[in-house]
Amino acid sequence: MIKNQKGFAMVLSLVLLLAMSLMGGALILIASGDHQGNNDSDQYQQTFYAAEMGLLDGEQYILNEKNGPWDASTNARNLAKSNLPEKNTSKFTGVMYAKNYSKKGKFDYRLTSTKKRSKKFLDTSDTCFKSFKDIDKDDFYVIKDDKNLNVARSMNVGVLLENSFASGGTAQEKLEATRMKKFYYEYFIERIGAANIQLVGSSIKSTATDASKNGLAYRVYSCGIYGEDGDKNKMIVSLESVVVVPKN
Repeated sequence: MIKNQKGFAMVLSLVLLLAMSLMGGALILIASGDHQGNNDSDQYQQTFYAAEMGLLDGEQYILNEKNGPWDASTNARNLAKSNLPEKNTSKFTGVMYAKNYSKKGKFDYRLTSTKKRSKKFLDTSDTCFKSFKDIDKDDFYVIKDDKNLNVARSMNVGVLLENSFASGGTAQEKLEATRMKKFYYEYFIERIGAANIQLVGSSIKSTATDASKNGLAYRVYSCGIYGEDGDKNKMIVSLESVVVVPKN
């Protein structure tokens, strides 16, 4: 009888050991999934911030055109070049112009201050344009700049930060900037047409009144993009805003 009990205790111990091993494995999988989920959440948040940067850059472009570009030599705006951007006559294909990087060009992705890995910038092509499902892509036009080129621009966030930290950033800030080279923001701008604008109080100018004036409306389309060359699954966040500026 005692021998049988000893045999039963051995089997029970093995069953409990197996159960605990399975529970331990499940906990590891859950923790790994949570870690991956946190990484995805962080990447999405950064991609969203990149899209917001694109909106701000696009809106600022319209305001700069309206108020005249800044002239560093005179520390004032060049009012002679003030204008309201016109629609380009050529249909927009969706391809963005890379302003501060070369599409598919190589860059150093730093793992530490001494270790790095060679990677390639994305060729985002028309990814942002296609992400807006409600656009009539067969009949869509963006505004043009003073050289008659489409205002459809792509910026690499890491390169932008790297240039900002070039003279005054810490070693850690410069390292983080290179890691942000997987993030991009892009924007393109559509001229919607005439719209009313309400100018209220002294926030516009001292002589402003609460009166409606004729204005011109523009829609800014912006995307935040995360990925590198060769990635099958890229992350993209699309946003849009409307800017109305007075005609005079």
